[in-house]
Amino acid sequence: YADPVSDLLDKRNVFRSRLFREACVFHKGNYVKDLARLGRDLNKTLIMDNSPASYAFHPENAIAVQTWFDDPHDSELLEVLPLWIG
Repeated sequence: YADPVSDLLDKRNVFRSRLFREACVFHKGNYVKDLARLGRDLNKTLIMDNSPASYAFHPENAIAVQTWFDDPHDSELLEVLPLWIG
């Protein structure tokens, strides 16, 4: 489900990659996104997730979003768009 949402958010092709559960580390019963494993500049890397456990290694790089379940009026991702378009 993340690819179609990312496609909608990234109209200017700013996203350099998309990482999913397969790229996570299983740590203490949770899937954690370990940005250190990517070999990228962490000052230019963000995690957008609804689970604080998923960004436990890098909370300073996280954009916390609310869990979404079947709410056709949800607009939270639109509210974070200014982060990408400046």
